[in-house]
Amino acid sequence: MKLVSFEDKNRIKLGAVIGDQILDLHATSASDYLLGMIEFLEGEHDAFATASLAIDTAQKAPEESVWAEHARLLPPVPNPKKFLLLAGNYAEHIEEGGEKALSKTETIPRVFMKPPQSTMIANGQPIIIPPNAGFIDWEAELAVIIGKGGKFIDRESAYSHVAGYTIVNDVSERELQVKESRVTRAGDEWFDWFNGKCFDTFAPIGPWLVTRDEIPNPHDLQISLRVNGKTKQNANTGQMIFDIAELIEFISSQMTLEPGDIISTGTPAGVGHPHQKLVPSDVVEVEIEHIGILKNPVQ
Repeated sequence: MKLVSFEDKNRIKLGAVIGDQILDLHATSASDYLLGMIEFLEGEHDAFATASLAIDTAQKAPEESVWAEHARLLPPVPNPKKFLLLAGNYAEHIEEGGEKALSKTETIPRVFMKPPQSTMIANGQPIIIPPNAGFIDWEAELAVIIGKGGKFIDRESAYSHVAGYTIVNDVSERELQVKESRVTRAGDEWFDWFNGKCFDTFAPIGPWLVTRDEIPNPHDLQISLRVNGKTKQNANTGQMIFDIAELIEFISSQMTLEPGDIISTGTPAGVGHPHQKLVPSDVVEVEIEHIGILKNPVQ
């Protein structure tokens, strides 16, 4: 199923996408599991069954269900506790940046965070270029949404903790990330994941959560990005260095994962200099097979 968070009459609600309509799940079933996305994720199997029943009822008797007529889409999880992203998780992306891609036996996942409340925007909302930005770039990514929380999750059971998948565009400002004028000292051999990554609106996400049962193999999905209709990235999620199970195992070895936490799994090649930079009036579309299209204008 495709689940959305949406705002209707100043209330944040949980909906299911059926055709081109949004079913108001809680108004249809009155179950506490369906009050919002976090409640749904915390409810695990019971919540899934309740939502499935509501959707089935709506398809059989649409006149007896409640449909959202003035919905405004929000990020699938409007208030996640953690928004984690992967750097350098596709070999070709690393190599286009001038580095050598190491095998996963030689390295560990590189994880950073973005502040979700200020960076995340929904499908259709604008990416706003700040006045102190120079080269704004895109990064198409498959994101995992955690359902069942846990710590020290082994890779064999990792997928039982996945509720579903969505799309992220990890928008980045490249000139602030690398300053050639900086004096390099012994302790400076690290990459600045704050500068250029954490501007407001720099994490479009959505348009919805597609539940895990609809994507049995998340490592065989075509992923592409277009700017004004022209393809800039085109790859397959099977090209990741660290797969989703390995990422969950690694991250949960250091922090507890909770329902609604988001892990964005990194971007393939087709980003950074000397590619085209984003400018106002551009339209960016990220498409992932079996999920859909995340589309955002640039202002």
